[in-house]
Amino acid sequence: MRLFAGIAIAGHVLENLARVLKQLRPLAPLHWSPIENLHITSKFIGEWPEARLDQLESALDEVKTSNAFELSISSFGYFPNPGNPRTLFAAVHSGPALAELANRIDESLRPLGIAREDRVYSPHLTLAKIKHEDIRELRDHIANMTNFDFGTFRVNQFHLFLSKVGPKGSVYSSLATYPLTASSQAGRPQ
Repeated sequence: MRLFAGIAIAGHVLENLARVLKQLRPLAPLHWSPIENLHITSKFIGEWPEARLDQLESALDEVKTSNAFELSISSFGYFPNPGNPRTLFAAVHSGPALAELANRIDESLRPLGIAREDRVYSPHLTLAKIKHEDIRELRDHIANMTNFDFGTFRVNQFHLFLSKVGPKGSVYSSLATYPLTASSQAGRPQ
């Protein structure tokens, strides 16, 4: 099983992103992320044995979090940098709350042998992967855009997601939901 912990994006934000991506997709032949796959990764877990899924869910159930927090999606960026773009992303803004959540998830999974993240947490929504395609028209269009605000929403839970590779790419599904409260109690699949 290929797993990650993450935040689902609110419907109104996905609708705003879908409208903009409808304009951007024809401008460059990139590997575009499907709207239904957009999420914010809190912790990439990777391959995990199904026989040990209960251990993983129990560890995530113990994540002690603060209350819900506001998160906004606005503007675009490129990883690793604009001069050598490999990923087009939408920026995530949340103050320290999201990074604190990612750190707590990281800490809760360490006793299971899942290595801590050694990079600084950089939350984002991956919109497209760039290999060697010409993105000049895409860059020009983005440079001329005037509204980069895709919306704000309240984050009150995180999920354990399963990533399955299908004929049209990866498909993500939530295996468990964890509310953001002082004493987290997992809401198993609904």
